[in-house]
Amino acid sequence: MNLFDIGVTTLDGEPTTLANFRGKVLLIVNVASQCGYTPQYAGLEALHRQYKDRGFSVLGFPCNQFGQQEPGDAAAIKQFCTDRYDVTFPLFAKIEVNGDNAHPLYQLLKRERKGLLGTEAIKWNFTKFLIDRDGNVRQRYAPKDTPAEIAKDVATLLS
Repeated sequence: MNLFDIGVTTLDGEPTTLANFRGKVLLIVNVASQCGYTPQYAGLEALHRQYKDRGFSVLGFPCNQFGQQEPGDAAAIKQFCTDRYDVTFPLFAKIEVNGDNAHPLYQLLKRERKGLLGTEAIKWNFTKFLIDRDGNVRQRYAPKDTPAEIAKDVATLLS
């Protein structure tokens, strides 16, 4: 399956695919509002704003699998992201990234770019995947890797 064919649901509950992002460089992130890494929302938004006019987008996928750190419903997630971090990048419906109910998007991402020691499992919130314009998974970043540290890789794919 091609990344752009994968079905997703917007945070507003609209079913769609990632086809709208074909030809863009993407940073796909599993996000949470009550995590120690939550302040990365600010860096993700800054990265999105810096490069969006050059064909880049951050895509946020809320996930509650790690310490129940995303307990809110879609409305609460949207309000938190808007009020606290002025998020303008696309957010999608809450998903699972590991286990039997892992979303097909994350099944593909984990298969294409394994983590430390070859493991597929997502270890925590704010794991990031950098996707090139053709939908290839180019890099996987740990939660501790900040958006500012990733900026040079984004710029390289955009050039």
